[in-house]
Amino acid sequence: MRVVIDTNILISATLWSGESDRIIKKAENSEIELCLSEEILEEYAEVLKYPEILEKIRDNELEVKMTLAKIKSISIIFNPKLKINDCKDKKDNKILECALESNADFIITYDNHLLEINEFHGTKILNPSAFLSLFNKF
Repeated sequence: MRVVIDTNILISATLWSGESDRIIKKAENSEIELCLSEEILEEYAEVLKYPEILEKIRDNELEVKMTLAKIKSISIIFNPKLKINDCKDKKDNKILECALESNADFIITYDNHLLEINEFHGTKILNPSAFLSLFNKF
């Protein structure tokens, strides 16, 4: 099962235990294939450098480079060729592009602009709770 996760899921999983962290653990355990793009990873790296995030990372004794390396090590990295312009928030198009390129089954996000789309070219768009509920039925 291929899954694209939004940057907000990556940040949530990095800083807190919970649903987002459980999704990352499923990728670590090879229960799902985590599909990301260089563009998603670049945004993640940028957000990790926000002062309020850096403070929390230091509190959790994490290092940005190691955090990025861990995510890369459990992911399949894609470089989408097709550019999409379907989202209200243009920054979200990179998530759809990665889903299309990777032929993902799911996009997991907290972003309402993406959640409103519901499905994109056969890829279901769910929040972490809905994904985990569905995953547990398999």
